[in-house]
Amino acid sequence: MDDACVKTEFAPAERVTPEQLKRQMATFSQRAQLREVLDAMPVAVMVLNSYRQIIYGNMPLLHVVGAKVLQDVLGLRPGETLYCIHAFENPGGCGTTRFCRECGAVRAIQSSLLGEYSVEECSIARRQHEVVEALDLRVWATPLRIEDEDFVIFSLMDIAHERRRQALERVFFHDILNTAAALQSASEFILLDEGGQQRDVVGLIYASAQSLVREIRTQRDLLAAENGSLQVSLEVVDTLPLLQQLLELYRYHPVAKDRALCIAPEAESVYFDSDPTLLGRVLGNMLKNALEASAPGDCVTLSCGRLDARVFFTVHNSGVMPESVQLQVFQRSFSTKGLGRGLGTYSMRLLSERYLNGEVTFESSPGKGTTFMATYPLRFAN
Repeated sequence: MDDACVKTEFAPAERVTPEQLKRQMATFSQRAQLREVLDAMPVAVMVLNSYRQIIYGNMPLLHVVGAKVLQDVLGLRPGETLYCIHAFENPGGCGTTRFCRECGAVRAIQSSLLGEYSVEECSIARRQHEVVEALDLRVWATPLRIEDEDFVIFSLMDIAHERRRQALERVFFHDILNTAAALQSASEFILLDEGGQQRDVVGLIYASAQSLVREIRTQRDLLAAENGSLQVSLEVVDTLPLLQQLLELYRYHPVAKDRALCIAPEAESVYFDSDPTLLGRVLGNMLKNALEASAPGDCVTLSCGRLDARVFFTVHNSGVMPESVQLQVFQRSFSTKGLGRGLGTYSMRLLSERYLNGEVTFESSPGKGTTFMATYPLRFAN
């Protein structure tokens, strides 16, 4: 086998030799009826050997991965054909990084190689033409044995529309209902108020109405960002006033209850080109995420400044994310809040990378807590 000494952090890295791969492909090509059945399938199907390498793929598969002919994918692994951003991080390729431990596709294949039929869902971030996009897939892995060799019939279906609809519905209705409930409670207080405290309640209603409009616009912009129709409106932005506005906006937000918010003393004022509305969406999600991850009595700290030819924003909280969360935090359909919740971290990266020429990263470890950082160029290049 090739790559016998290549290290792996999850699935085996070894591959068969070119001669063995050629023999396996020839063996499968003799099963004309099986090939006809797979070619008739409306979903993408690949046949894998026991080392997770493709020995056959149908036409829908070629369409999904953007290949012109079958020879373009033979010998590769599923994540390599889909241009998964982690498939090329280790010399061993697809299945060998720590991120692969959370991949439903690898888990399904591994189960099938043990003789079990498996169905999983997985989210893959793939990079094509310097653009990172999210794939949400449902995958099926079925054991197949030919001439005393183990193979896997591995099929996949794009469920992005299903996932997106479910997630948007849950997020939208959850947040909108919370805001509407606050408006309702404030209105009832005015009706019953006999102590002349209407001024404070009117302020609460106004803030709730602002939040309601903001949530609706956020969901609208996220949909536009995913389908490529979002417009960027550039202005000169000052980092420090932007953070101060953000702090005031979230100081009385429900997620900030019993939490402290502050701006680091070393935060700097830096002017740069950006879209303040989209940038506010990113930073707002960073702050909201930190508040939700904090315990009562904790402090969330914001900072900003210049880093060479870029500006940076950071949001820090004292909590630590489990490794399984860290490995999936930017996936579109992943959430620690329950099924279909939590598009915040996904939208941070989507808006920053695709529209603001930026980058969002994070660090999370015991003793240091969790810090999300967003960086952007001083001068915006179209």
